[in-house]
Amino acid sequence: MDLDRISACSYAVRDRDLDFTFRLMTGAGFRNVDLWGGPPNYSNNPAECSVAELKQKAERHNAKIANLGTYAGRRLLEDGEAAEWTEMTRAIDNAAALGARSIRVCPGRGEDVSIIPILIPFFRKAAAHAAEKGVYLGMENHMGSIAGNPDAVMQLIRAVDSPHFGILFEPANLMHCGIDARTAYALFRGWIVHVHVKDCRVTDGQYERCMLGEGSVDYPWVVGMLEKDGYKGHYALEYEIEKVIPIERGLPEWLRFFTDLKPSTTPTKSVPKPPLAPPKA
Repeated sequence: MDLDRISACSYAVRDRDLDFTFRLMTGAGFRNVDLWGGPPNYSNNPAECSVAELKQKAERHNAKIANLGTYAGRRLLEDGEAAEWTEMTRAIDNAAALGARSIRVCPGRGEDVSIIPILIPFFRKAAAHAAEKGVYLGMENHMGSIAGNPDAVMQLIRAVDSPHFGILFEPANLMHCGIDARTAYALFRGWIVHVHVKDCRVTDGQYERCMLGEGSVDYPWVVGMLEKDGYKGHYALEYEIEKVIPIERGLPEWLRFFTDLKPSTTPTKSVPKPPLAPPKA
């Protein structure tokens, strides 16, 4: 796998300053970084984040910004279209200024499919603006969001009907929702704009994150299918087991695993059973 298409998510070090974050990621061998959408990593609020200074720091550490993990769109129903449009356009414009290919967006809050008709015109407008800026908008598969429901989120994607609006594919999060990633991929095919990579397994009915390659997610198949289908985006390694194995030690191992991966369009792992009990907080 080409290093230029692999990035490291900053979520695990979201409370550390950018110099620490960039130094850690590039020291582990990454050229690209996905910035979590909260200070001190990144913020849409210009009072909390100077895009010019952020860009300078990234360049100083020879790092490129691949994706901004914003929450644009999440508060559409609470705050109204005008306020959330400000959030969305700032996120898109900042991504363009930083050279980021994509941003994470949120299809409102909650799993109620009745909100989809409200979301459609807003995201059509957002997708048009993103297309003008050359930025892709990805909804992360996540519990607590309609993006965690493949059928529901595809209703929104098909209605918006823009190549710049689609799925931030997260196989481990789908497993968290009790959904088989292969079944979901069949629906998402052609609409995936960004990919998060982490691993997980179910132990005694409980979902748990683990080292990359030690869990149930079939990444040779995931990558094989995406590449076969012409996916051109990044693979963002999302290290979220920093409390078990320090990120300084574990992240380079993840990068070695992923760069050595042998893509396959034939399943290499059996489909795991979904969690039998709610995940631990």
